[in-house]
Amino acid sequence: MALTSAQGVLALLDEPETEIKVHAIKKLDKMVDNFWAEIANAIGKIESLYDDEKFQSRDVAALVASKVFYHLEELDDALRYALCAGNAFNLTVKNDYVDTLLAKCIDEYIRVRSAGFAAKLKGGEDAKVEPMDQRLESIVDKIFGKCFAHGQFEQALGIAVESHRLDRVEESIKLSGDKPRMLSYCLKLCKTTVNNRRYRNLLLRSMVKLYQGLANPDYLNMCQCLLFLNDHDSVADALDTLINGDESQAVMAYQVAFDLNENQNQPFLLRVRKKLTGEESNSAKEADASTGENDMEVEKSASAVEKPSGEGGKGPEYEERLAKLKDILSGKTPTDLYLHFLYIHSKTDLLILKSIKDKLKPRNTVTHIATIMSHAIMNSGTTIDTFLRDNLQWLAKATNWSKFTATASIGVIHRGHYKESLKLLQPYLPSGNSNSNSPYQEGGALYALGLIHACDGGEQASFLQESIKSKNEIIQHGASLGLGLTAMATGDTAIFEELYEIIVSDNAVSGEAASIAAGLVMLGTGYEEGIENLIGYAHDTKHEKIIRGIAMAVGLIEYGREEAADPTIEELASDTDAILRFGAMNTIALAYVGTGNNKAVRKLLHVAVSDVSDDVRRAATTALGFVLCNDPKKVPTIVSLLAEGFNPHVRYGAALAVGIACAGSGMKEALDLLESLLDDSEEFVRQAAFIATAMVLIQHNKSKEPRVATFRNKIDEALLSKGDTMAKFGAIISAGILDAGGRNMTISLLSHHGHKKMTAIAGMAVFLQFWYWHPLIHFLCLSFAPITAV
Repeated sequence: MALTSAQGVLALLDEPETEIKVHAIKKLDKMVDNFWAEIANAIGKIESLYDDEKFQSRDVAALVASKVFYHLEELDDALRYALCAGNAFNLTVKNDYVDTLLAKCIDEYIRVRSAGFAAKLKGGEDAKVEPMDQRLESIVDKIFGKCFAHGQFEQALGIAVESHRLDRVEESIKLSGDKPRMLSYCLKLCKTTVNNRRYRNLLLRSMVKLYQGLANPDYLNMCQCLLFLNDHDSVADALDTLINGDESQAVMAYQVAFDLNENQNQPFLLRVRKKLTGEESNSAKEADASTGENDMEVEKSASAVEKPSGEGGKGPEYEERLAKLKDILSGKTPTDLYLHFLYIHSKTDLLILKSIKDKLKPRNTVTHIATIMSHAIMNSGTTIDTFLRDNLQWLAKATNWSKFTATASIGVIHRGHYKESLKLLQPYLPSGNSNSNSPYQEGGALYALGLIHACDGGEQASFLQESIKSKNEIIQHGASLGLGLTAMATGDTAIFEELYEIIVSDNAVSGEAASIAAGLVMLGTGYEEGIENLIGYAHDTKHEKIIRGIAMAVGLIEYGREEAADPTIEELASDTDAILRFGAMNTIALAYVGTGNNKAVRKLLHVAVSDVSDDVRRAATTALGFVLCNDPKKVPTIVSLLAEGFNPHVRYGAALAVGIACAGSGMKEALDLLESLLDDSEEFVRQAAFIATAMVLIQHNKSKEPRVATFRNKIDEALLSKGDTMAKFGAIISAGILDAGGRNMTISLLSHHGHKKMTAIAGMAVFLQFWYWHPLIHFLCLSFAPITAV
C-alpha cells in the first residue's frame, strides 16, 4: 500500500538511536520528491543531522536538505547542500533535480571564475579574489569529462569559454576530431558572448595557435582572429608566406586581403602594407600603441606561420604578387571593382525622383534640398548624375547652405572615384584667391572631395589642410569635414592640432565641423590628451554647436574601446551640461558598438527613461541600435515599450535604433514596430520612422516583402499632405535609401565575418546628427556596402 504521508518517517528523526535516524533519513531521500512540503517543516532537524559530525549518514542528510530546498526554489541553498552531499549527489541520474543543480553548478562556477578574472584585471595578480570551492570545481570537471565521453564537445566548449578555462577550450577543440568546425564555433562565441576585451584577446590568441597547428592552416579565419587582436605583424607574415608559395597560395593571399579590406580598419591595413614592404614607421607603431584594440597586453606570436622551405625568393613574380596585394589592402582594387559594378548594374528609377520633384512646392527649400540628397543616396558610388544635369534650372534654386549641401552631394555620387576627383570638382573648388565669390559652393566642393576620398589614408589631406587656412568660416566648415573624412582614423596629431586651432578660434560654424573632423581623424585611438583638451574647451565655450561637435568627437575617439572608455563615459554622464551628457550616450554607442554589452544596455535604458533632457534621452535610445547591432533580433523587443512611451523624443530614438540594428534585414518584428510609428502624432517621429523603415527594407522588393509596396504608397501620401515638412523630409530621404546605390547597395555595419566596419559605423553615427545639421546626411554613404562579393 502506497504511503500518503511522511509524518511517520519524520517522527523517527526524534528517536535517540542513531540507527533509526539513519534509516529515517535514507527513507526520506526516496520519498522527498512526493512529500517535500511535509519534510520542509522538519528541515531544521535534517540540517542539524548534517551538522552533527558523528552522524554516519551526513551526506544523505545533506542530499535530502538539498532536494527540499530545490523544491522550495531556493537554489543557492540547494547547491550548497548538494556540494556537502559529496558522492551521494549522483551526477549520472537523469531527473529535473540533477539537471537543475548541474546548471546551477555551472552558473556559479562561471560567476566565481569571471569575478576572479575581473578582479585580477583591476588589481593585478595579487588582488583579493573569491576562493573557488574545490567541490564545485570537481563537479564541473566531471561535467567536462561527461561531455567529452558523450561527444558533446560544443557544450563543453561553451562552458569552457564562459568560465575562462583556456585549457579546457583547447582540450575541447583538440578532442572533437573536427578542429575547423570547432574553431569556427569558438570564433562565433568570441563575437557573441565574450564581453571582456582582454579575455577575448587571450582566447583569440589561443585560437590562432590552434589554426596554425592545422594540417592545412585556415588563413582566412586565422587572419580574422589576428585582426581582432590588432596583430598586423602576424598578418603581414602570413600574407608574405602565401605570396611566396605556389599560385593557389597567392590566390588565397588575395582573398585574405579582400576580406581584411571589407572590415574597413584602415590604420591596421596601412600597418600591414608597411610591414610587407619594410616601411613600417615609428609613427605607425605609436599609433598602434595608442589604439583601443591594443590596450591589453597579450603575448604575440613570433610569426603567424612558418615559411615553407625553398619558397623565400624575392624575384619578379614575388614583386608582382606583392604589388597586387598592396593594391587590394589599400582599397584601390576593391574600389575600382565596386565602381565598375555599381555603374554597370545601376537600376535607379529617375521617374521616382521626377515624381518627388513634381509633387513638392518649388519654394520649400527643405524639401528641395532633401530631394537633391535623396538623389545622391540613390546614385551613391555609381558616378551617374543624369537627373541633376537634366534639371539644372531646378538645381540652381539652391542657395546659401542648400548650395553647400547640393555641391557636396557630388562627393556621394562619385564616392571612391579617386582618379577623377579633382577634375570633377575643379569648377567648384576654391581658386586660390583670397576673396571667394561663392563660399557655399567652394565649401561644399571641399566636403565632396572628402566624401570621395573617405578613409583613403589622407591622399588629399595636404590640399584640404591648405584650404582650412581660409578666413571664410563656410569654406573652413567644408574643408574641415573633408579633411576629417580623408584623414579618418590616421591618428595624425599634426592634423588634429590644426583642427583644434579652428575649434578654439570660437567660431560656431567652423568650430562644429572642426570638432567632428578632429574626432574622425583620431577615430578609435583613445587619444587621451585630445579628449582632455576637447572636454576642457567644451566647458569654456558658450557655442552649443561647438560643444555638440566636441561631444560627437569624444565618442568617435573612444570608438571600439569598450571598458577602456568607461572613465570618459562617467565624466561626461555626470556633467551638468545636457550636451555633454548627450556626448556620453554617443560615446557608449561607439565604444560598445556591436558588443551587446549588458552593462552598456542597462545604462542606456536607465538614461532613456530618467534624464531631464529630451536630447539625452533620444540619444540614449538611439544608441541601443549601435550596441545591439550584432544581435538585431533583440532590438524590437527591447525598445518596444519605449516606442509606446509618452515622450516623442524617445519614440524617435526607438525608431532609429530599430533602423540601425535591423538594417537590410526586412525583419517582421521591426516593421511591425515601425508601422505604428509611421502614423505617430508628432512630425519628427514620423520622419524617423520613414528613415528607419527604409533602412530595414533596403534591398527588398515587393515580391520578397509585400510591405515595400505599401511603404512606397505611404511615401507618396506624405509628399501630397499639406504641411508636415519634417515628415516629408524623412519620406524623401527614405525614398533614396530604398534605392541606394542604384538598388545595388545595402547598409552594413558588420562584415560577413562579424567584424565591426569602422568607416560604416562612424558614418552612421555622424549621419544621425542631421537632427541638428542637414548636410551631415551625406555621411550615410559611408555605411553603404555593394551587394556584390569579391
